[in-house]
Amino acid sequence: MKRHILILTATLSMGISAFAQQSTERRINIGLVPPLSSNGAVASKYTNSFSLNAIAGLSAGETGFALAGFGNFVRNNADGVLIAGFMNTSGIGHGFELAGFGNFVKNSSATQIAGFINVGGNASGFQLAGFTNVAKAVNGVQVSGFGNKADNVHGTQIGGFFNKAKTVHGTQIAGFINIADTADCQIGLVNLSKNGEVSLGFVVDENRTALLSLRSGGKLIYGIIGMGYNLADIKNEYAYEAGFGVHLLNLEPFRLNAELTNTALLNFKGSDYYKAAFAVLPSIKLGKNVDLFAGPSFAFVQSNSNEDIMRQKHYISSWGGRKDYDFRGFYIGYDAGIAFRL
Repeated sequence: MKRHILILTATLSMGISAFAQQSTERRINIGLVPPLSSNGAVASKYTNSFSLNAIAGLSAGETGFALAGFGNFVRNNADGVLIAGFMNTSGIGHGFELAGFGNFVKNSSATQIAGFINVGGNASGFQLAGFTNVAKAVNGVQVSGFGNKADNVHGTQIGGFFNKAKTVHGTQIAGFINIADTADCQIGLVNLSKNGEVSLGFVVDENRTALLSLRSGGKLIYGIIGMGYNLADIKNEYAYEAGFGVHLLNLEPFRLNAELTNTALLNFKGSDYYKAAFAVLPSIKLGKNVDLFAGPSFAFVQSNSNEDIMRQKHYISSWGGRKDYDFRGFYIGYDAGIAFRL
């Protein structure tokens, strides 16, 4: 009899324990800020399927939908949708996270969208931030208005100004600079990696614009940025250049490159000259680190200076002119130079 009572007691205890455990895993929470919520002072022990908090929510986990005016603070897993006016934090994120300022997760396989910053240890999925994304390992895509930083990347980084990583199995795309120890593909004006190529060169075009140019990139695509001086223009003497190039053929010591560049001549007093050009440049390597290159270009110009307009005698097509100082035209030019591989 006593044995039967013990068995019955144990069975009831297990049932009550299972019921109690179940009640901590599936719960609806509505509140203002902890502990002023339906989960009270033990909110951090509950995993909610639905959470609505006017200011902030605190929980052990979220499996459905959580909305907070300021922030959602999840101690463990967040497997649903987190939306907060300022920030979301969680241990492991699976699902969708949206925050006005930032999302902060130890490990994430979620889609993270933040007005300023996303921070995660291992990020598998998609990160979109107004300013920056930071992670240790990325298996997916990072997109930010300013820059992205990670240790190892399997996927793509897209930054408005910079991307930085150690190892990139994929692509870095930046408005200005990409930095990596090793990278499969980098697209930016400046690209730095140990398995890439960097050269510093001197280039002259048909307008006698002399430029000191930095070319940097990988086996296929490279960026171009340069500054210099126009030797023939009294009004617009200062020059800058920016663009991209492609290695069409790489048969050492010969190469065939194609470059798309934008060159401007300025005097900072309202007189401007802009040229966009597509050039095909055969090159030959002299020794280990020197390249000589030259080739034709197809150029489009825009200028408000008569001196710049008259420099070219033959235009394929042109419009505008001296009266309105709004001249545009197409013509054939050339580029020639020497580059030293660094």
